[in-house]
Amino acid sequence: MSEVTGDDLDRLYAQPAEAIQRAVLPHLVPFHEAYIGAATFFCLASGREQGLDASPRGGPAGFVKVLDPHQVAFADWPGNNRIETMRNLVEDPRLAMLFLFPGLEVFLRINGQGRISTDLDLLESLKEGQKVPKTAIVLKIDQVLFHCGKAVNRARLWHPDARVDRKSLPSIGQMKVAMAGGSPADAEAVDAHYQHSVRNDLY
Repeated sequence: MSEVTGDDLDRLYAQPAEAIQRAVLPHLVPFHEAYIGAATFFCLASGREQGLDASPRGGPAGFVKVLDPHQVAFADWPGNNRIETMRNLVEDPRLAMLFLFPGLEVFLRINGQGRISTDLDLLESLKEGQKVPKTAIVLKIDQVLFHCGKAVNRARLWHPDARVDRKSLPSIGQMKVAMAGGSPADAEAVDAHYQHSVRNDLY
């Protein structure tokens, strides 16, 4: 099979409408800020020479802070301690944020340049309850735009009957035991610990 070229793509796909091109902005305007203020989840893309990473990020509405029309910030909370995004940012500042809004048929994307901050005032402004993050990520905006929500409807993402039955797929404990060895009892213990941690040890 031959490689697809840029010319091939131009033949296969129409150019975006002028209105869509005009809607890609280098800064936030009030309706962007309204959506960011309501956001509770986004995926964060980063990369470096070793490869790419996509990381889920979530929190209560307002967990992403608009610092000014050109910058947003968010806390880095505990995960699996791979800190791939942080290691990527040390080498390559490029970031992309893709926001999902439960129940809505629209996405918001921000592309820009990120940096890691340990500024105490910023960290204090991003705390949850009494928990203050160790670091924050500040993103300087290059582009901000909305995406249509067709993917949401193709996936039937917000339909209650589209939820995956937990028992239809291997559990975290079963997968860990299969990869690292252990017994069914070990798998049950891992599952119990995971269920408690993923729901309670959030910060």
